[in-house]
Amino acid sequence: MKRIILVALALAFVPFAGAQFYKHVDKDGKVTYTDQPPAGADAKAVNIPKSALGDQSPAKSYVAQDKGLDKKRKAEKEKQSKAGDADKKEQDAAARCSQARAALQTYEVGGKIFKSDGSRDLMSDADIDAARDKSRREMDEACKGR
Repeated sequence: MKRIILVALALAFVPFAGAQFYKHVDKDGKVTYTDQPPAGADAKAVNIPKSALGDQSPAKSYVAQDKGLDKKRKAEKEKQSKAGDADKKEQDAAARCSQARAALQTYEVGGKIFKSDGSRDLMSDADIDAARDKSRREMDEACKGR
């Protein structure tokens, strides 16, 4: 019961932590600081910054600091992942363009070309022309802007 009363009294005086302080010099030249002006004496009000009173925001706990670092790490990892995805897409586009150019070159060089259906039959000139046109369209599509 006594503990509860002491805690209640302590909590009651918390608002007075930012109260006004007074500076007083007594007859012996001794400087005294109080929260109430002394009676019958010349006392000057002293403004004490809040930081000196301990009203600063408390430092972050280690758990809060760790959570903040984890958040920063995740954001950095996501940023790198997005940059990696863009690089991967660029590499894939370059590979498709290279393959399309090689296919077109095969049809432009000419010569004996076998059908791609797995049989050992040679392609006719009309088939080669059609494949060349198709290959050129695919290359134009794959190599846009290159």
